[in-house]
Amino acid sequence: MSIHLGAKKGEIAEHVLLPGDPLRAKFVAEHFLEEVYCYNEVRGMYGFTGMYKGVPVSVQGTGMGNPTMSIYATELIQDYGVKKLIRIGTCGAMQPELKVRDIVLAQAVSSDSNLMEKIFYGCNYAPTADYGMLSKAHQLAQDKKVNVFVGNIYNSDEFYRETLDRLHKFMEFGVLGVEMESAALYTLAAKYGVKALSILTVGSHLLTNERSSHQDSEQSFNDMVEIALNTILDGAVSDNDHQ
Repeated sequence: MSIHLGAKKGEIAEHVLLPGDPLRAKFVAEHFLEEVYCYNEVRGMYGFTGMYKGVPVSVQGTGMGNPTMSIYATELIQDYGVKKLIRIGTCGAMQPELKVRDIVLAQAVSSDSNLMEKIFYGCNYAPTADYGMLSKAHQLAQDKKVNVFVGNIYNSDEFYRETLDRLHKFMEFGVLGVEMESAALYTLAAKYGVKALSILTVGSHLLTNERSSHQDSEQSFNDMVEIALNTILDGAVSDNDHQ
């Protein structure tokens, strides 16, 4: 067990999906995985392990923001030996060509996070995705014929803002969307030499104020989960391969 995860050694797979909402972790486990068991209920942050096409996969809620992502990603990597981490979440679109329900693959992350500044003593660091997983996810999204965009995203410690001036500057430089967890995930993956990717569905649009309905959100979430799971399969060894 670690401080925030109640799992025993061996109960968490080397490949983990990371939704912010713990109930979405439960949804993924119940609808996409087989032979599922719950390994964590500490602080209500559910974690499950199961099988996907013969490959062990875990799904762990992280909560919102870089600090909580840092806690769970660090413990998953250091205490449980996780090698691949894929965030499955939502973002707010910041470019007119993006539509609600589109999928964004975060190639790199710009951030206003004080957490990042502390790690690098006030210097700028450019957290990036694992290229192999990014490329595979893009291929899978195209095969599914979903609208997918690859590029820079903006990671912020703020959800409610008094002004959008800072966001407008990032929009001018082509940043696709805004979210709150990927900078910490990518930075920690680089620190510990593991692979990370954020796959995001557009849940709202900052330019039009449009928001996805519950039904539309569920369908785009399912598409994102399938892309994430099949990205994990790339290069993974299934239990059948050992038989």
